[in-house]
Amino acid sequence: MSRYRGAVVRQSRRLGLMLFGNGESKTKAFNKKKYKPGEHGQKRFSQISEYGKQLQEKQKARFMYGISEKQCRNYYKKASKNAGVTGEEFMKMLERRLDNVIYRAGFAASRPQARQMVSHSLIKINGRRVKTPSIQIKEGDKFEVIDKKKDSKLFEVVKQSKTKTPKWISADVKGLKGEVTALPDKDDIERAIDNQLITEFYSK
Repeated sequence: MSRYRGAVVRQSRRLGLMLFGNGESKTKAFNKKKYKPGEHGQKRFSQISEYGKQLQEKQKARFMYGISEKQCRNYYKKASKNAGVTGEEFMKMLERRLDNVIYRAGFAASRPQARQMVSHSLIKINGRRVKTPSIQIKEGDKFEVIDKKKDSKLFEVVKQSKTKTPKWISADVKGLKGEVTALPDKDDIERAIDNQLITEFYSK
């Protein structure tokens, strides 16, 4: 299954979580209808199986970070070989994606926008232009917007914003550059996703 390109609010309502976080109108639409889409979406007593719960958490991770099913499974396989709790290692790998780092640094309003920036070669890592959103960043990696785009209207709002970055990223928003000062730990992973259920889903 490829990366999801459908209606973002509808998918968020289906999973019960605002997955994309960009656009005031989308957020309002989600908050207005906090129930599943479709004819039977407002039924109060619908139950979900254990498998359904596991699938739902996996789908949350997939759609929130904008990855395909194949990528999701590959991340899990790599995470299972690392020392530590597999579910947490899986989420750390998602956090270390370059597009997520650009989003966390406050250079983009959403992960999809950050992914597009990287894909269009607007980002440099350690002085080299890259265009692969899935690059796994390392401690000490430096990132910045390419010089000829720093005065673009795309970043006018970014320069004026006050973004709270995670402790493992040092970002100069006005200069549109930053550094990965550490790797994300278990306290930095997305809390809205139950990574243990993802482990149960893939370990069957």
